[in-house]
Formats: sequence, structure tokens, C-alpha cells
Amino acid sequence: MADIVQQRLEDRIPALEQLERVGLFTNKEVKSMLKRSTALEYKLHRTVQSKDDFITYIQYEINVLELIKKRRARIGYHFKREEIEYPIIHRINHVFRRATTKWQGTKTQLSKVLSSMLAIHPDKPALWIMAAKCEMEDRNSSESARHLFLRALRFHPENKKIYQEYFRMELMHAEKLRKQQQELEQAKIDGEYNFSPEILSGKLAEVVYRDAAQKIKGAEFILSLLQIAAIFDFTKELQDTILQELQSQYVDDCMMWDFMSKRELDAAGAPELQSAKGKASDTDRREERCCVVYEEALKSLNTEAMWTCYVTFCLERYKRKTNVNELKEKRKERLLRVLQSAHDAKLLQESFYKNWATFYLLKKQLQVLLSSGDTVSATQIAITATQCFSQSVEMWSFSLQTLVQLESTEAGHLFQEALKHESLPLWQLQADWCMTSQRPEDTETFFQKGLLSLVPAVSSAMKEKYLEWSYKTGGYKRARKTFTSLHEHRPFTKAFFMKMIEIEKEQETPKMSNLRDYYERALREFGCSDEDLWMDYIKEELGRHGNPENCGKLHWRAVKTLEGENVERFTTQYTLLQTGHV
Repeated sequence: MADIVQQRLEDRIPALEQLERVGLFTNKEVKSMLKRSTALEYKLHRTVQSKDDFITYIQYEINVLELIKKRRARIGYHFKREEIEYPIIHRINHVFRRATTKWQGTKTQLSKVLSSMLAIHPDKPALWIMAAKCEMEDRNSSESARHLFLRALRFHPENKKIYQEYFRMELMHAEKLRKQQQELEQAKIDGEYNFSPEILSGKLAEVVYRDAAQKIKGAEFILSLLQIAAIFDFTKELQDTILQELQSQYVDDCMMWDFMSKRELDAAGAPELQSAKGKASDTDRREERCCVVYEEALKSLNTEAMWTCYVTFCLERYKRKTNVNELKEKRKERLLRVLQSAHDAKLLQESFYKNWATFYLLKKQLQVLLSSGDTVSATQIAITATQCFSQSVEMWSFSLQTLVQLESTEAGHLFQEALKHESLPLWQLQADWCMTSQRPEDTETFFQKGLLSLVPAVSSAMKEKYLEWSYKTGGYKRARKTFTSLHEHRPFTKAFFMKMIEIEKEQETPKMSNLRDYYERALREFGCSDEDLWMDYIKEELGRHGNPENCGKLHWRAVKTLEGENVERFTTQYTLLQTGHV
């Protein structure tokens, strides 16, 4: 026993040393942990073992994990998890498996445990459901399961999940009795084995349904019960009852109409239709019947939610694969017609505008020579979408991309409106558009405006784009002039300085004095947190145009300037560089 304990304690030492080395625990604390671990290990290897010893051991390790988590957060250290936390987690799992193997519980004990848990936590619906399932499936006691569900409903009288599982349990109970009766009849066993016809037909489940429908309103919940009932082949009468009440009580609920519409897809088709075209024709008729129900619903329920159900249905059908072009075209025409109708009613959901415009763009790509006016329609849709959803940056971005792709003359005006949002993606989108499509003087004006933005992310991003554009249009001299005019104009990004360094190095004879100036300016902004920047500077000095003697000074400055774990990472990289591994 002593050898086993000693081996387990030795296995702990590397993790404990790491805890002390990285500063999460003091030497005194590590010694205390080792002493406590020794006592716990010996208890687990006694001749007479106790469950409490295993539980205490596991709880201690969990407490250690929690303490490590708090210490990490306090000092901001997030490394070496594999060496520190993983061994502890492995020990917890190992001890837990030993305990469960040694004290395997019986079904009766499990039931008692669940009862004890419910006495302490009656406010947790999931526990009630778990206990009821245990009684029904493991102990084969529908009466006990029913009793637990009824008790659960006293604590949670309007919990949907409890009602759904209670309803399912009663149907499972009825199905089980029906199978028993069938087996007895087939075996022709004499005796009294008649079961109540009401129970066999699912009347107890209907009682649960009626109680649930009275307390919980909404077509979505009633539909969930209907779907559960549909799983069982003896519930046609119950399904009809639920369906009738659903139609009569929820005429103002779009979920009911959506369900009733889609039911038309399941209507029996003509059995003689064997060809692909015949089946496609039958599918088209069913989809049209669905649309008739949707149109009927909109007469009394003209809401965005109802239109959303309708458009979603048409979109889903359009996306379904088919080899019959006639069916695909009909689905496309139907979708576009419904989109237009929802738009005219001013009840089209934001996301659908993208689908709508995409159709026109797709036609433009496939029919380049066609000038039937589709691009005009797409342009109008894009502009209308931004008017309907003027606060949506995503919609502005999509519409602007559409107009740019169509090379529309409306793009410029729409960009001016979009920039009022001061959103970085919209500024970047216009920057790319200006750099490729606009006159140099207009592009210059745009960048000057961007540099004055009060949003730091926009201002700093525009500096990068401005420098890039200056180099492309005016070469090195213009790029350096732009950099000089901006190098004191905060805020900056690291990419701004790295771009200028890249430009300098692309020259036939790059000046090291200029490179040092760019690196020094970058370090002034990001030297405390970016060890890679220091390493790049050092590599530059080791290069053809640099001075290797400056590397030692840069190393000393980096160690003094960098903060937290950045110092450790820098030291590691610098050592690898010195030894030729980088």
C-alpha cells in the first residue's frame, strides 16, 4: 500500500512545482497541499474503505481546481493548463470510477436517491422528469411515475416540459398495455386479462392534454403535444380532437396556420404517377394547396409573423433539389411573387431582402447579354431595403455591395447616407470602392474625412487604407509623405507601421535609418504588449542592412518594457533565435 501511495504522490510533484514556479501558490502552500494529499491517499488505500473518504478526496481536488481558477484570474496567468489542471481532472475521474465500481447502486437505491434530491430541490423540473422516467422505465411502475408527475405539477403548474413528458408517459403506458393484451390473445391464455378500453385508447393522455391546454396557451405548445401523439399508431381519435380544438381556438396564431398549410404536403398523391415529371407535377399541386391556405390565413391575420411563415415556406421549397426545371421555375416564380406581396404590405422581414435581391443578381450573372431590366429591379430593392431598415448596418452593407456589383450610379449617394452610421465595415467598403472606381481627388477627400472620424476604429483603419492607396497611386515618395503627415495622428494600428516598413523594404536600396524610425514609432505605441514587434526589429538588425550589435540593447529594452506573460514569450523566442531554431 505504501508503495502505491508513494508513487501517486510522486506523480503529483511536477504539477505542484509548476504551481509554485508560475506564482499561483507559495512554497508554504505547496507543502501544505502535499501533506493533505498524502493523508487523503492513505485513506483510499485502507483495508476498510468508506464512501465518505472517496467523496472527501474528490471534493478536495475540486476545491483545488476552483482555487487555481481564482488565482489565475487574479494574476492574469492562463498558461500550462496541461501540466497543472489536467492531472487533477484525471485523478478526479479515476477516483470517481473506483468509487462507482465498488459501490454500484440498485434501482431501488437510485429511486431513493432521486426522492432525496427532490426533497431538497423541488424547484428543478428536470429532476422531477428524471425521477418519473426512472420509475416508468427502470422500475416498470407507471403508477409511481404518474404520482411524481402530478406532484411536479403542484410545484410547476405551467411547465411545458413536464406536461409534454407526462403526456408521453401516459401514451407509452397505453401502448405497453396494448402490446401485453395482444400477446396474451395470441397465446390464447385463459383468465382475466382484460384491460380498460379507455386506458388502451389513450384517455388518460387526453386528460393530461386537456389540463395542459387549459393552463398553457399558444399553438406552438399544442402542436408539440400533437406531434407526440402522432408517434403512436393508436391515437388517431386523440389527434383529431387536438387538431379540431387547435383550429377553433388559435385562428389568430400564425403557428397554427403554418402547420395547417404544411399538412397539405402530406396529402396522398396519385399512385399512378411514376415518372419524374408526373411526381413533380403532383408536388407542385400540393405546394399550391399550401399557398392557398397561407393566402386564406393572411385575409384575417395580415402580420409580419404570418408573412414570415409564408416566405420561409416558399424559400425552403425553392431550395429543395429537383431535376425538373419546370418545378424549379414555378417555385422561383412563387417565391418572388410572395416576396413582392410581403414588401407591398410593408411586412417583409429584413433578412428576406437579401434573398430577393440575390435572385436578380443571379439572373444577371447567368444572362450577361440580357437587358430586360433585372438590374434596375435589383437596384430598387437594395435602396428600398435600406429605407425599410435604416438602422441595420448589415442591410446597408448588403445593399451597397449589390449596387457596387451592378456598377449602379446610385452607389455614391447611398454611400454618403451609409457613412452617417460611423460603422467600420461601411467605411472599409467605401474605401475599397473609392480606390478602384472613383477619381483620385474624390478618393483623397474621402480619406481626409475618414481621418477626422470620432470613432477610433474608423480613424485608425482609414490611415492604413490611405497609406496603401498613396503607395499604389503615387509610389514611395507619396507614401512616405502620407506616413510623415500621419505618424503623430493617433490612434494607430500596428498594421499602419508594418505597411510602411513593408513599403520601405520593397525599395531597391531601403534605408535602415527609416526602418529604425518606423519600428521605434511602432514600439512607442505597442511595445508594452507585442513581443513579436520586438522580435521583428531584432531580426531586421540581424539582416543585410542592420547592425547586429544593436540586438543586445533591443533585448534589454524589450525585457524592461514588455508586461506580464509577454516577457516570457519574448525570452523564449529570443533564445530560439540565438540558438538557430528560428
